[in-house]
Amino acid sequence: MNHQENTKAASPFAQTYFHGTKADLNIGDLIVPGYSSNYGKNKNAKYIFLTATLDAAIWGAELSLGEGKERIYLVEPTGNIEDDPDLTDKKFPGNPTQSYRSTEPFKVVGEVTSWQSHPEAQVNAMKEALQKLKDQGIDSLNDE
Repeated sequence: MNHQENTKAASPFAQTYFHGTKADLNIGDLIVPGYSSNYGKNKNAKYIFLTATLDAAIWGAELSLGEGKERIYLVEPTGNIEDDPDLTDKKFPGNPTQSYRSTEPFKVVGEVTSWQSHPEAQVNAMKEALQKLKDQGIDSLNDE
């Protein structure tokens, strides 16, 4: 058996990634770039994001734009992923949040249906901080 082919197959030992959003998706759906971004200039996103930590995915769901239900999906990247420069270069060197981006789709393989939100005051403070950055013209590195 070719080892390279075997590494692409799902296994119980594979890295789990999460994607927090308000989009209503189904298992098998692909999350693709090109939709309005939640951050930066809110233009059509060049990148999509995933994380290996549930906490970062919860933030993604809580801070995403829209009126839908906050959701966290288990996703599988279909191509290369790289560190998210907004978090690893600016806030958390070494990527302890395990936050990544890609220009290639993620496949939805499951949904986390039970998780604990951050306290409302903490979410509101984060939204205010992001709005202040936007008002100051400080944009996301992901807009580049």
